[in-house]
Amino acid sequence: MLEAAVRVFAERGFHAATMDEVAERAGVSKPMVYAYLGTKDELFVACLRREAGRLLEAVAGVVDPQLSADEQLWRGLRGFFRYVGANRDGWAVLFRQARTREPFAGELARMRRGMVAVIAEKLADALRARGRDVPAEELQTMALALVGAGEALADRLADTPDEDPERTATRLMNAIWLGAERQLDGEVWKPQTG
Repeated sequence: MLEAAVRVFAERGFHAATMDEVAERAGVSKPMVYAYLGTKDELFVACLRREAGRLLEAVAGVVDPQLSADEQLWRGLRGFFRYVGANRDGWAVLFRQARTREPFAGELARMRRGMVAVIAEKLADALRARGRDVPAEELQTMALALVGAGEALADRLADTPDEDPERTATRLMNAIWLGAERQLDGEVWKPQTG
């Protein structure tokens, strides 16, 4: 039922989606959808949580903390974009549908904050391994930038069926890591004029 609901919400949007259509696609009765998944709002939250869990598993399941920071980032990005490439409807529910409607936007914001916190922690670990301690707000900024860039590229990937998730991950890795590595080594850009 959740799979059918994700497809319906992704194709039609929250407001246009109907419980009748979800039931029909799932091959069950409408009362069964209500009995197992509740109201349309509750069904959407269940879809949101399922897709967020699947996304988190796609990333966390491939990142080994014993690897170098760049390899952890690479594997995480690749897992993320592979999830999006294989679950375009799920991404549409997470990124496009949920972020503009309450209470779903709040739920998504909490999930996003958790993702940013995990990335900031990984960056802090990488910095400590290099003997550096960076203020939390700088780590937060780097993590937010990475999440934002990842979301934008994932949105494009979801709309471009011919785009290769691996190529998208490589492009972002090049853009992020080449700059991040210099920063991890202590290099900081400063304006030449005041």
